[in-house]
Amino acid sequence: MFDTSLRDSQSTAVTGIAPEAFDFDQYAEYAARQDEKVRNFVAADSGVLVYRRFRVAEVYGWECQDRELSLRLQLGALKESMKYTADMANYLEPWYGIGVGASAFGAKYIWLDGQAPAVSDAFQSVEEALACDPVPIHTTQIGKDQMAYVEYFLDKTQGKLPVSFCDIQSPLNIVSEMMPTNVLFEDMLEDPDAYSDLAYRAGGLMRDYLLKLKDMIGGALALPGHGFASSRALTGIGASDDTSIMISNGMFDELEADQLADMCEPFGGAFYHSCGNWGVKIPSVLKVRNLLGADGAFSSETDPSPNDPALFGKAFAGTGKILNLRAVGNPDVVADTVRKVWHPDLRLIVNTYCKTPEEQQEAYDRIQEICK
Repeated sequence: MFDTSLRDSQSTAVTGIAPEAFDFDQYAEYAARQDEKVRNFVAADSGVLVYRRFRVAEVYGWECQDRELSLRLQLGALKESMKYTADMANYLEPWYGIGVGASAFGAKYIWLDGQAPAVSDAFQSVEEALACDPVPIHTTQIGKDQMAYVEYFLDKTQGKLPVSFCDIQSPLNIVSEMMPTNVLFEDMLEDPDAYSDLAYRAGGLMRDYLLKLKDMIGGALALPGHGFASSRALTGIGASDDTSIMISNGMFDELEADQLADMCEPFGGAFYHSCGNWGVKIPSVLKVRNLLGADGAFSSETDPSPNDPALFGKAFAGTGKILNLRAVGNPDVVADTVRKVWHPDLRLIVNTYCKTPEEQQEAYDRIQEICK
């Protein structure tokens, strides 16, 4: 069952490490070995990789204001992660809320005590937003703050460690942060062309900003980023598109698919993510131009409304798209989920959160047995 008392069901408590005390060369060598496994996976038509995600709750909460604390905690997570058998290395993420795209249109952060930043409504309609003259994201205060985060991470780690983009929002998600959601849905129905113009504009601004970050991060860039298992050997942008599960497949096909594809195109394609059960969206998501893969929660400890692994396994098998499967739970939960999803022609990344190295080893071995 999903434990609502937890701050973050997918997080791991770690002890922070100051950059001066971290062995960068040791982790860089470890990450390089793991990247080679990912390259072999990418070159194959099917297969499985195991990734033990070290997500630190404080990094994605109120403490994201403190870049020094964020880096120390993430370095602690990287060091601890090497004790867990996996095929992919963890990476650093200069996370600073999800309102980066909306900031181009004037949205500001609201910092409630003890919580991650919320985004203020800048408009009351799509028409009002279209009348706005947005600015490049890197010129906004939120954009500047996040770029300073990236510079700090790169400077303190000597550029030796993999670094990802933060939680990238889809065009629809960006627009949904600008105005009340009920107003947005009404306007999408009444004037889809106006909404589409706004979504393309929002996606274009995010694309331009990400290209700047890509130049900054250089060869350290791990893709697709954030909740996805990521690597310097992968391409594509992982886009959070949670709002899409509240619109019909027809609206998604008309008003989100191309807008999402355009935003991600310079990076090789899109990886789709939504929280919750988005099984009904599978046919539309698989039609997204240059789709590289998708992510979802597949155990009740990961999400209160997890996806059906059998449904996704059948749908993604033979497509060549990567399925990023997140499963919080013990080795029995992980093995049962993988057994239900697995097909011989599936490209699968299993994202585990086992509590101990011993549990992780058991889960890893059982995954290999199921997917051999």
